[in-house]
Formats: sequence, C-alpha cells, structure tokens
Amino acid sequence: MNDDRALLVSIILVNYNGAEVVLDCLRSLFQFLHSIPYEIIVVDNASTDGSAAFIAETFPTVQLLQQDQNYGFGAGNNVGAKQAKGEFLFFLNTDTLLVSNVLSHLVMLMETHPEVGIIGTKLLNADGTLQLSIAAEISIAGEYQTLKQLKRYTASNQRAAIEQKFTQVQTVAIVIGAAFFMRRSLFETLGGFDETFFMYFEESDLCQRSRDRGWRILYTPEVEIIHLGGYSVDKVSDRMQLEYRRSQLYYYQKHRPFWEQVILRFYLLTKFTIATLKSFNSTNLKILHLLLNLYHYPLTLNRAHPSVATGENSLM
Repeated sequence: MNDDRALLVSIILVNYNGAEVVLDCLRSLFQFLHSIPYEIIVVDNASTDGSAAFIAETFPTVQLLQQDQNYGFGAGNNVGAKQAKGEFLFFLNTDTLLVSNVLSHLVMLMETHPEVGIIGTKLLNADGTLQLSIAAEISIAGEYQTLKQLKRYTASNQRAAIEQKFTQVQTVAIVIGAAFFMRRSLFETLGGFDETFFMYFEESDLCQRSRDRGWRILYTPEVEIIHLGGYSVDKVSDRMQLEYRRSQLYYYQKHRPFWEQVILRFYLLTKFTIATLKSFNSTNLKILHLLLNLYHYPLTLNRAHPSVATGENSLM
C-alpha cells in the first residue's frame, strides 16, 4: 500500500461469498506489487460467509466497502471506482492470483500508447494452461466466431494453434473482465459500468462503448494472472443462467441492429423450447418467459455501431 498523494493504480475487487478465494487473491497482491504506487479497494456485495470480516481482520489497510445487498458485479465495481484515487483502475476478480508484478508493464503500455483505453492480461488456469481471455465483437457472427474458438480450444490437437494467437500484444475487440486495466478518466467519461447488467456482458458493453469513442483495447501476454474461474457464479448457477440470457438480450437491444435481435431471440426460443420438451427444467421455463417478455426486453431499431479496432492485429 502507498501514500495516496502518489497513487497511480486503484485495484478494485468485488467480493460475494468469496471466503475461500479472496484472501489468497489479496495475499498475492501484497506479495508481488511493490514498484508502482497503488491502493486496494474491496467492495463486499452483502456476503453471508464471513468473508468481509476476514478481510477486515487480515488486511486492515485494504479499503473495505460493505454493501447492504448484492446489486451486481458492475454496480459493485462502480462503488469502488467512486472511491478510487489512482490514475488507472485495475478491476480484478477475487478468484485471481498474481504470479508477478503486473502493474509496471500495464502502466508502461498505457503511458506509451495514449490511444489505448483498456488492457487485458494473459489468463492462466490453475494448472498453468492458457485460459481464453479475449473475444470477438459481440454480434451474431462474433458469437459464432467465439464459439468456434472455444471448440478449437477444447480440442487437444488444436490447442497449440490457439495458444499461438495469444503470444503477442495485439488490438482486440473485448478483453475478459477477470483482469481489466483501464484509464480512470475514460471510465468516468463513460459513466462506469452499466448497472442494468447484473452479471455478464458488462465488460463487453464497456469495451464496445470505449471503441465507439475511438479508443483501442489491448491484450498483452507479457504479464500472466491465474484465474480460477466462476467461483461465485458456481454457487448460484441456475440463477446465473437466467442472468446470462437477460444480459445477452439487453446487450443486443442496446448495441445490435434489429435483425440481429430477431435472429437471436428466434434461435434462443427454439433452443430452450426443444430443451424443455426433452427434459423439464424450471430454469429453461424462466428463460422462455424472459424471451417472450417483449415489454421489458423489446426489440429496438438500432444501427450496428461502427467498429473501431476490432481485429487482432499486432501492435508490437
């Protein structure tokens, strides 16, 4: 931790019942971060597992902001960002672990490339293997490309080809929110995360809005972070399936043209109708109800946003 007169980076974590992971995450921050002035802010989204008390007792220098209820991932990050004093914001999931001093490289990239607004790091699974951490622009075509990449990633005979794509600093459309480094000035200009997204798609939305304003988004493999993945989500997986589709509909309503909204809804209605007929599942029924709720999730006449820096071109 550092004197706030010299703060350069504000590290923000949103905790929800993360007692088994958040303390290890914080220990890794204190172990590896020394050269860059920083602060750590933890927003606790009304955890019930005692994790907030553990944080306060074990790490008294961490700013702990306790909420009275869980307003969602984006809303929690917004609470933390309002208290931040750093020039840069580093949004980290509580199930991440640092293995080196990542801040020096991230700050250097930002200072060297003033046109860059957001940077994502290389993510590793717990066993040290590559984790996918970038995605194509969200659209009907883009989601298909991302799905193809995921299938190739899970095929052992194609893993090497996929890993080769993650070996250089490059401009991308979306970086995963598990390790999300951003200019605070840009974050504030955009109004932070859209809190309509309770969970999922909030970082994709922030990337899209940044690109709409002409900012570049980078992926860098020069620093690595372990991401255990899905810790809080796994505990409420049925609810999160519903939240995923809710956020997906809202994202398309906000950013994609009318015809893509129609195709998405038709595809999902078909998919979950067939799934429900094959085997009754209350979550599938809730998703079908969501898809048919045109009052809260209407089809809107949007233009597709112009894409700025959406490819995966090498920067260095």
